[in-house]
Amino acid sequence: MGRYVLRRLLHLVPVFFGATFLIYMLVWLVPGDPLAGKCGDKPCSDAYRELLTHQFNLDKPWYEQYFIYMKNLLQGDFGLTMSQQPISEIILHAYPNTAKLAFVALCVEGLIGVTAGVLTGLRRNGFLDNLVLISTLFLLAVPTFVTAYVLQYIFTSKLHLANATVADGKLSEMIMPGFVLGSVSMAYIARLARTSIAENRRSDYVRTAIAKGLPMRRVVGIHLLRNSLIPVVTYLGTDLGALMGGAIVTEGIFNIQGIGNQVYQAIVRKESTTVVSIVVVLVMVYLLMNLLVDLLYAALDPRIRYE
Repeated sequence: MGRYVLRRLLHLVPVFFGATFLIYMLVWLVPGDPLAGKCGDKPCSDAYRELLTHQFNLDKPWYEQYFIYMKNLLQGDFGLTMSQQPISEIILHAYPNTAKLAFVALCVEGLIGVTAGVLTGLRRNGFLDNLVLISTLFLLAVPTFVTAYVLQYIFTSKLHLANATVADGKLSEMIMPGFVLGSVSMAYIARLARTSIAENRRSDYVRTAIAKGLPMRRVVGIHLLRNSLIPVVTYLGTDLGALMGGAIVTEGIFNIQGIGNQVYQAIVRKESTTVVSIVVVLVMVYLLMNLLVDLLYAALDPRIRYE
């Protein structure tokens, strides 16, 4: 196990540098002047433009800017924005809001999706099965922003049960935006768990457990569910990175000051350093979650060994 973890950690190094390199290159390729609008409606003076150009290494090729940035990053320096605000402060302020949103979305898609998938996988072609299939197909077909506006209209305008926007970033205020963010993944998980349960239910080990007289609750909870959850856990682990990086639409609709909102604003302002700094955090979370998922396989299926 120790050698496997060490080997996987070493694999993360080239992925980390490769991902940040590609992001830096893509942001640099976005057309526009990174110093435009920094002085309001009036053009910046030549002296001020020269100062910013020298400070942010804009007079150097983009790949040289990247290596300078990574050298500073490895020393713990995330750099400054064009407005001289430390990027580390932006991350510390925005990251908790996105983390809360992603956590709620993950709980919603995990609890509701797995429960619906297990129930329908055990009792296929019934009323509940057809209801879940239709509702998940509806969630997959409807865009996320439509779901967000419909829920806002129902729960805020009609029922007055929630706020239209998130004011303080409390976990209780993240329930509706978390449901919106995780709705599509919840539909995928419900269908994935349904298919996995239905396939494993016909396996020999399940038939043997039933033939030995074990209670159905034990057969499902101990034998059937553990093997069936492996693809679901894989999806949940990889989906966390997507939830944290793809929350731009949800954060914009519910006015959540999170990572997605900050990435969008940094791309518009063409602040490559800010974009890469935020992406660095997201890449690290994504890679560590993938490692955790791989280690959970052995807990779910004793046949899996790490040599």
